[in-house]
Amino acid sequence: MTEIDAVAERRPAYLSDLAAGTDRFFEERRETCPWCDSKQLVVRLRTTDLLQHKPGRFVLEACEDCGHIFQNPRLAPEGLDFYYRDCYDGLGEKNMNNMFEVNSKGYEGRARLVASICSPGQWLDVGTGHGHFCRDAKKVLPDTEFDGLDMTEGVELAQQDNRIRRAYRGNFVELAEELSGRYDVISMYHYLEHTTDPKSELAAAAVALSEGGYLAIELPDPESRWGRLLGRWWLPWLQPQHLNLISIGNLRAELTALGFTVVAEQRAEPHSASDLVCATSLAVNAVTISGEDLAWRQDRPTRLQVLRRKVGWLLSIPVFLVAIVIDQLTAPIGRKRGMSNAFRVVARKGA
Repeated sequence: MTEIDAVAERRPAYLSDLAAGTDRFFEERRETCPWCDSKQLVVRLRTTDLLQHKPGRFVLEACEDCGHIFQNPRLAPEGLDFYYRDCYDGLGEKNMNNMFEVNSKGYEGRARLVASICSPGQWLDVGTGHGHFCRDAKKVLPDTEFDGLDMTEGVELAQQDNRIRRAYRGNFVELAEELSGRYDVISMYHYLEHTTDPKSELAAAAVALSEGGYLAIELPDPESRWGRLLGRWWLPWLQPQHLNLISIGNLRAELTALGFTVVAEQRAEPHSASDLVCATSLAVNAVTISGEDLAWRQDRPTRLQVLRRKVGWLLSIPVFLVAIVIDQLTAPIGRKRGMSNAFRVVARKGA
C-alpha cells in the first residue's frame, strides 16, 4: 500500500472522530498540582500539535510551589488514542524509526552509566518502543539479557527483530506484580513524561525490581534554559504527548520516599545538541504544512501547496546549516550552564 493509499484509508475514521470537535478528548481542567496538590498554578505554555498537526490546543501549567509542569487540561483516554494514533506506528512509524536510529551514542551512554555501577544480568526496558536502546546497549553489556515492555505493537516487532529477548505488551503498573523479582535493572528512558500518573509508575518499579536492583531513568529537563529561549518550538515540550515534565529534584525526592537510594545523576552528558535544529524543523514544517497530505484533513493538498512545501524546505537549508553550527558550538558551554535538554538518574532499591 502506498502512503497516499494509507492516508486515504484512514481519513474517514479521523473525520468521524473530529465531527464532534476536540473537547471530548480532554478531561476537566484540574485545580491542583498532580505532584504536590498545591493550588498555586500558572500557565507555562500554550501551543498546538507541532508534530502531527492534528487539531487541538494544549496548555502546560506549572506549580509555583514544587515546580512540576503538566498538561492541563490533560488528555482523556479518547484523546490519548486520537493523538498517539499514527505517531509512533502506522503513518508515523517510518519517520519515528529513522529518528530513533540516529541516537546510538545516547543509547550507549545510558548503558555505560549503569555498567559503571553494576553488572546487570536481567534488564527490563519499560517503554521500549521498537527496542533501539536494547539493541545498542548490547554493545556495552553483551552478557546482559534485555526484555522490553510497551503498550504498542512496536515491542512485539522488537522481539521479532531480536532486539529484545522477550516482549511484554501492556500496562506496566498492571504487570508489576507479575514481573516482581525477575529483573535487577529496570529502565524508563523518556517514558515517564508520557504517563498519566508517573508516581504510580515509579511505585510499580519498586514492586517489580529485585531487592538491591537498580532503576535507570532519563527525562527531558524542564529546567533547561532552551525551553525558555525557544518557547513552544522547544521539541521536549512535545505537546500533546508529554503529560508530565518532571524536574530532577522532584524525581529524586519521590524515589527517596519510595525507598530508593539515588546513586548516580547526569545532567550534562545526556544533552543532545539539537535544540535549535529541531526548533527550526518544527517551524518550517508548520509554515509549509498545507502541502502535506494529512488523514485528519478533509481534502488532499493542491499541487501548488505541495510545490510550496518542497520549495520552503529547500530554501530553509541555509537556516538549518546555521542552526547545526550554533547547536554544536554552544553544546559544551550549555551543558555547564543549565542548558542540557535531558538528565539521567540511577537509583538502587533499598539502602
